[in-house]
Amino acid sequence: MRSLLLPPLLCSLLVSTLFATSHAMDPPRKEVHGGWATIKDLKDPHVREIAEFAVSEHNKLEKTNLTLRKVEGGEIQVVEGMNYKLVLEAKDDGAGMVSEYKAVVWEKTWKHFRKLTSFVLLETH
Repeated sequence: MRSLLLPPLLCSLLVSTLFATSHAMDPPRKEVHGGWATIKDLKDPHVREIAEFAVSEHNKLEKTNLTLRKVEGGEIQVVEGMNYKLVLEAKDDGAGMVSEYKAVVWEKTWKHFRKLTSFVLLETH
């Protein structure tokens, strides 16, 4: 009876050891797939391009006349492509008011695809 239990026990121990060792050797990850990570460089030309796209799409959809002033904050999320969640400052050229908005843009660069999925007023100055 004892000899029958030994091989499964050894296999179990070996698998546990290999699993623990392989995870210990993995480099630490900065981003969690599907989680949001802070955009470090808000002045990156690609981030500015995404912000300009968000304002332009909002203007088309809502018949507004906003002009992007600056990107105040942002996060990225790895999905099937990338989600960009940006806090933007934009001026309404008609009313002359400056407001903050939160915009979410989904991008798949390999397909040359962008879609504005959300554009919400946060605060008016």
